[in-house]
Amino acid sequence: MTDDKPAARPDVTKDWQATKDQKSAATRLRIFAALAWLVAIVGEIVAIVLLFRHKFDEGNLPLLIGLLVGIAIFAIAGSMLWKAANQHDPARESDKARYFFQNQLGAIITVIAFLPLIFLILNDKNLDPRSKKIAGGVGAALAVVATALGVSYNPPSVEQYTQDMNACATQIKAGQPTTACSPEVAAQAQDIARDSAAVAAATKDAANPAGRDVVYWIAPENGAKKTDTPHVFHLCEGVSPLKDKTVNHGSVTEAYAQNAIRITKQIEMEQKQCGFSSSK
Repeated sequence: MTDDKPAARPDVTKDWQATKDQKSAATRLRIFAALAWLVAIVGEIVAIVLLFRHKFDEGNLPLLIGLLVGIAIFAIAGSMLWKAANQHDPARESDKARYFFQNQLGAIITVIAFLPLIFLILNDKNLDPRSKKIAGGVGAALAVVATALGVSYNPPSVEQYTQDMNACATQIKAGQPTTACSPEVAAQAQDIARDSAAVAAATKDAANPAGRDVVYWIAPENGAKKTDTPHVFHLCEGVSPLKDKTVNHGSVTEAYAQNAIRITKQIEMEQKQCGFSSSK
């Protein structure tokens, strides 16, 4: 028979994780973002080289303006792609340095792509005052717009997705409108809700006619928070796959947090071993 019912725990996942598909999508978007930023930086370098070669001393202002616009377009494109990647695979808010740089990298790259060039334009003694004023003004305006668009004002985080996923799973289990189920968290929340329902159905008895949301799984080794490879969770500690193993227990959501993300396929066998009545 199972252990006594454990004290109530908050059903909170400790570690939302991007799926393989989400990580792949984020990687692709970041590669495209890096390419766009590379084009912007190359455009800046070309403009600087032409400045040093005095190509804008006598005319060619449209070319300089065109380079500035091109830099802005590719800098903004890179920032939008990078932000989209962060939606798929965000940083942890608790890792403050990474969280800041990962989310504000678009603004940082934009400043790098504009600031040296604008400084050189404004301090070029060979440019005529009119060209310097126009190019400097256009460059500064584009830099402000591109930097503002590169800033992440409300960036996602693992912690936020953890809360959203848990709320989504709760809404699904309760049959409520799924207002918290964004695309980034919905799939895993649905898995948690489905497995929670399966566990509840398999663990009904006289003491708990509605079943339990308590499962058992092999504990991560060496005190780690989660295992590197996915594990199976079971209906009670006394099942044969957990014999002589160090076992953790908690809600299905907590099992997922430690990478125990597959419900046992031997439900009828485990019901007998745990003392639950078979549903069939």
